Amino acid sequence: MNAWLNLIGFAGMIIVNFLANKLPIGGKTTGEISAQHPVLITPAGYAFSIWSIIYMLLFLFIIYGFTKDGRASSRISSIGIFFFISCLFNISWLLLWHYEQLTSSVFIMFALLITLCIVYGKINRTKPARHAERWTVRLPFSIYLGWICVATIVNVAVALSARGWDGFGLPDTVWAIIMLGVATVVALALGLNYKDVAYMLVFVWAFIAIGIKQQAYPAVAYTSYALAALLVLVVLFIVMKMVQGTGEERAA
Repeated sequence: MNAWLNLIGFAGMIIVNFLANKLPIGGKTTGEISAQHPVLITPAGYAFSIWSIIYMLLFLFIIYGFTKDGRASSRISSIGIFFFISCLFNISWLLLWHYEQLTSSVFIMFALLITLCIVYGKINRTKPARHAERWTVRLPFSIYLGWICVATIVNVAVALSARGWDGFGLPDTVWAIIMLGVATVVALALGLNYKDVAYMLVFVWAFIAIGIKQQAYPAVAYTSYALAALLVLVVLFIVMKMVQGTGEERAA
């Protein structure tokens, strides 16, 4: 039952995402609305191509749910209807964004973030029982959650900018650096706890894109690059520890 529900939710999400930019819904594309409200943590346009990867990986998750192993998977069954709910939040966010209800879109984005955190927590309680689940269950939600974490921070910045918030008198560059710092803490918190390389690399992707987009603001650009480099070092450390652990297990 959940497999079919997940398929329906995923199909609806893909259709609305397609129509949002094809029609476009509200008369403007997703990118055009973002361009109306430039903030200093907006990444370069190419960064949003990560959605193609996210949707392809989620499609693998959907397909796996229909297989014999997928139907028997305790991880997929533990997700329950939360993936379907996340699809509804994704659709709702798009509609609110395209009709420029930016403040309301923040609340829906947080709802989507919380839902994905629940899914992520459920599938990471123990190591995947099957190697396939690392690619069809864990990886899709690692990348999806990572990007939604970044998107939530950007969404908040856009909504505040649209409302004319003065940032308590602090320069925009200072707030951009603060938000980048928050994003880094979020990346490290989950990334280190779950040794999730894919999740952390999403932030690296975003930070580099922010640096490229914000070249006119050197403090923001250099901070973005520096934090991306920091995360790469952490990722390399995690990979080395994982390889070392695998080698010790084989030796034993």
